[in-house]
Amino acid sequence: MAESRAIQRTTRQSPYKMRLVIDQVRGKRVNDAFALLKFSKKHAAKQIEKVLKSAVANAEQAARAGNESLDMDDLFIAKAIINEGPKLKRFMPAAMGRATPIKKRTSHVEIIVADRSSKRGKGR
Repeated sequence: MAESRAIQRTTRQSPYKMRLVIDQVRGKRVNDAFALLKFSKKHAAKQIEKVLKSAVANAEQAARAGNESLDMDDLFIAKAIINEGPKLKRFMPAAMGRATPIKKRTSHVEIIVADRSSKRGKGR
C-alpha cells in the first residue's frame, strides 16, 4: 500500500496552536496518536483527530480498491504539517471612534499515513 493522505483547509484555529498538538503525534503509530488526541484538552486535538480519521479511512479504501490487506496496527503518521490559511480580517471598536484591525487566523492541516511493513520491505 502506498501512502494515504487527508487535508482539511481553513480550520478556524491559529497555526501556532495547531502545531503544538501536531508535533506531539508526528511519527507515532495511528493508534497511539488517536489515544493521545482523545485525551488532549486542546481544541486543535479534535480538528487533527478528524483529519487523522479521514486519512486512515482513505488508506482502508485504497487497500480495499487494490485488493490488498491492511493492518491498522502497522499504520503510522509519515507526514503531518500545518500551513497557514487565509486570515479573516475583522475590526474592533477602539477609543475615540477609531477601529483596530483583528486578524483571525486559519490553518490548513495535512496528514499522510503509511504502512510500516511496506517501509521495511524496501530495505529499511
